[in-house]
Amino acid sequence: MSTYRPLSNEEITRLEAAGCRASEWADVQVGDGFDPGRVHRVQFSGQVRLGALRGQVALEGDIALPAEIADATLIDCVLGDDVRVCNVRGYLARYQVGDGACVSDVGVIATRPGATFGNGVEAEAINEGGGREVPLFAELSSQFAYLYGLYRYRPALIARLKTLVEDYTAAARADIGTIGQNARVEHVGEIFDVAIGDYALVRGATRLENGTILSEREAPARVGAGIAAEDFIIGEGSSVEDGVLLSHTFVGQGVQLGKQFSAENSLFFANCEGFHGEACSIFAGPYTVTHHKSTLLIAGILSFYNAGSGTNQSNHMYKLGPLHQGRFERGSKTGSFSYLLWPSVVGPFSVVIGKHMSNFDASNLPFSYIFEDGSTTMLTPAMNMHTVGTIRDGEKWPDRDRRTGTVKRDLIRFEVYSPYLAAKMLRAEADLQQLLDAVPRDVEQVRYKGVTIKRLLLRTGIKSYRNGVDLYLQNKILERALPVVDQGSEAIAQALADQNDAIYSEAWADVGGLLIAQDRLQQLMDAIESEAIASIDQFQTAFAEAWAAYELDEWAWVRRTYQDRTGHSVDELTTEQLETMRQARDKAEATAVKKVPADAEKEFDEGAHIGFGLDGGHGEQTADFEAVRGTYDGNSFVGQMRERLAGDG
Repeated sequence: MSTYRPLSNEEITRLEAAGCRASEWADVQVGDGFDPGRVHRVQFSGQVRLGALRGQVALEGDIALPAEIADATLIDCVLGDDVRVCNVRGYLARYQVGDGACVSDVGVIATRPGATFGNGVEAEAINEGGGREVPLFAELSSQFAYLYGLYRYRPALIARLKTLVEDYTAAARADIGTIGQNARVEHVGEIFDVAIGDYALVRGATRLENGTILSEREAPARVGAGIAAEDFIIGEGSSVEDGVLLSHTFVGQGVQLGKQFSAENSLFFANCEGFHGEACSIFAGPYTVTHHKSTLLIAGILSFYNAGSGTNQSNHMYKLGPLHQGRFERGSKTGSFSYLLWPSVVGPFSVVIGKHMSNFDASNLPFSYIFEDGSTTMLTPAMNMHTVGTIRDGEKWPDRDRRTGTVKRDLIRFEVYSPYLAAKMLRAEADLQQLLDAVPRDVEQVRYKGVTIKRLLLRTGIKSYRNGVDLYLQNKILERALPVVDQGSEAIAQALADQNDAIYSEAWADVGGLLIAQDRLQQLMDAIESEAIASIDQFQTAFAEAWAAYELDEWAWVRRTYQDRTGHSVDELTTEQLETMRQARDKAEATAVKKVPADAEKEFDEGAHIGFGLDGGHGEQTADFEAVRGTYDGNSFVGQMRERLAGDG
């Protein structure tokens, strides 16, 4: 920005000749490179600062127009170098416009005194009846929101977190708003108290009020046609377009909302997608997606979740109001027109089909199929463990990270198998074994925390969970040992040794996408309460360190669990035992991997051909199917699975 100077008499004369007016010309100052010939029909009011006007402003479609100011009313504004501010039908008031920005064909853009730009606004997330409000602020992460919303039984923690947000909000409070460098604000109705970041594109929005649009060159944000938003934060690299309605809503980094989607009192974290449907009071952890009309997500805690068409929940019993909440743990899915009555919990990587009119807790039964049989909620344990969908999900999430900015606030662990999941499988194994031992042989069905399981499926579920845990432990041990197995016992011992900085915790948590040992999480919360973590930056740094410590803590868990499970220490493993373990692992993994292509093959069988080859016979049906869907043998994913099988010998 240039050093400002008063207008010369000649410049004032030229401006007046171009139809410009000022309440007081002495209040208008300009920088080096200012060209009065590029200013036409502008009304100046209050303190106005104008930068250089000598270049062009780059627009979409490889178009560049001259930097100029025309047909606008400017009130207490600071305009940077080479901006284009044209056709402001109302006024632009109390805004600082960055270098190279374009503001064109807009109604009113104004900042009111003491604006906070959406920081400090509370969203009644998770529980529509209140009690779990999460304050919005520009640097909100899924981890911060998780603690704030779900740890209400620790009032000291919540009080400290609230103080951090209040401090942040106080620092953000200002009398002047910002439109960042190279941002474009075009064809907009009204904008009040909205901070707009660098390189953002705001085009065709109807009304924006009290919000922040975070944006940068590496991750520009887009706010498109027909958007009406109030009390909001939109993160870097996100897209909110096509008639979306937002109220008291946080939109994190890399999120896509569009096609008339509406959300209120909701939080969407990294790489979520919302189209057509409706969200009310949800905590949408990373990679939550809902793509269909007639889908309502309400009062839920979600993560890596996919909602089928017409998915719905009910969060109250028509007695004391909408007080209940539910949870889909990471990797879960709902089929078309599924319905759940909150409170209920769906375990990780499970699939829910049908309508469920009673409450259940299946959190410790991962990989389950949950379906309706009349009015009964039935559960098949571990059925989803080796399906093609589960394998693909685990591989696709890291590849679909749309966060391209300089900072990734949400700390995510993508691992499908982890201490968090393995601990659940251990509990599932124990719970199912207890049921099997307690239920008479002539009983066909057993009840478990609100679901019904066929007794014949208990034994297969136990075996699946047991094998899953054993395979996970073997893989983690062999990952460390095999690379050094030829270097002798000392190298093996060193590779398998406990790590000094590791924290062992029997229980683990999924904190907004971050898999973390609960004892480490406890230390972090204690540090917040003691004010050892005393700012948002310190919070983020501490949790980033916890993210980086995942492998250390995981190994501590693997070592202890292996010893508890086998009665032998990892430190006692010999070269011969490791080779035996490798052979057992390869055999078990090959058996598991074989199930995946077998599951995928169902998508190419005769039943899948229905609807293809219209007006032809069987040959034409097959040819048409293969032309559209390809063949089983030619499928890339099937090929990858076969390569893994070949590698396992």
